[in-house]
Amino acid sequence: MSQRVAVIGAGTIGASWAAIFMARGHEVGVSDPSPQGEAFARRFIANAWPTLEKLGWVAEGASPDRFTFHKDPAAAVSGADFVQESGPEREDLKIKLLATIDAAAPPQTVIASSSSGLLISRVAVECKHPERCVIGHPFNPPHLIPLVEVVGGVKTSPAAIEKAMAFYRAIGKHPILIKKEVRGHVANRLQAALWREAVHLVAEGVVSVADADAAVAYGPGLRWALMGPSLTFHLAGGEEGMKHFLDHLAPAMQSWMDDLGNPRLSPDVQQTIIKGVAEEAGSRSIADLQQWRDRKLIDILKVSDSP
Repeated sequence: MSQRVAVIGAGTIGASWAAIFMARGHEVGVSDPSPQGEAFARRFIANAWPTLEKLGWVAEGASPDRFTFHKDPAAAVSGADFVQESGPEREDLKIKLLATIDAAAPPQTVIASSSSGLLISRVAVECKHPERCVIGHPFNPPHLIPLVEVVGGVKTSPAAIEKAMAFYRAIGKHPILIKKEVRGHVANRLQAALWREAVHLVAEGVVSVADADAAVAYGPGLRWALMGPSLTFHLAGGEEGMKHFLDHLAPAMQSWMDDLGNPRLSPDVQQTIIKGVAEEAGSRSIADLQQWRDRKLIDILKVSDSP
């Protein structure tokens, strides 16, 4: 069923959200304070639309023209059935922005923040109706990556959480419920844990930046595109699954865990990583890498169980 969705903040994340919302047949109202906000959003959506069509994710009757732009976020959320806030990742700004949205949105409307690490209990502190505020954290780019992390705050109602989960499922996303607020939510913490060890190994001279990346991309990363680490290890245990895996490898795994590093991102380490990434990227620009990534994502999504 078509709904009116408001996207507040039309940068890379917000514009990407707008693209998938419209592809699923919704009418979208967008707001962004930047003078270039509307032009950027329309250009992003136009570029994303052929990809969404290629994936078969454009609903019958959906159109990129079902888009209105508003400088005032209050105007964008007026009459909205769902709000996706995607403003800058600053707690002070989000507190004010969510309060503005809360004051203008219809009382039954769920307000979801795309924040990648802030706590909704703090972000919604000035809202009169914090019970309808949730985190709806996507992974970049939201119009392609299925994952959405849904997190409630201390005052969020169970009804708002279920409504957010149902909305994301309806547009073909794979929402997961985070049961407790933690900084960075879950997926970003898992990314940080892996990258922490990659930084440690590079800083200790064990491996180059490029080879640390290759160790993920050409090894476990291929399996992780299909299943997470626990299910991967369950398969590694053969017919007896995880029990057999732990019976045989728990001591070794524990020893590796105990030996993991705890590096600091000092200026010298940062420069090592920056130099290593530049060497790995070579002559490929950021735009080149983005286009290559998205082409490969499309190939993976076509053969996976994603929508």
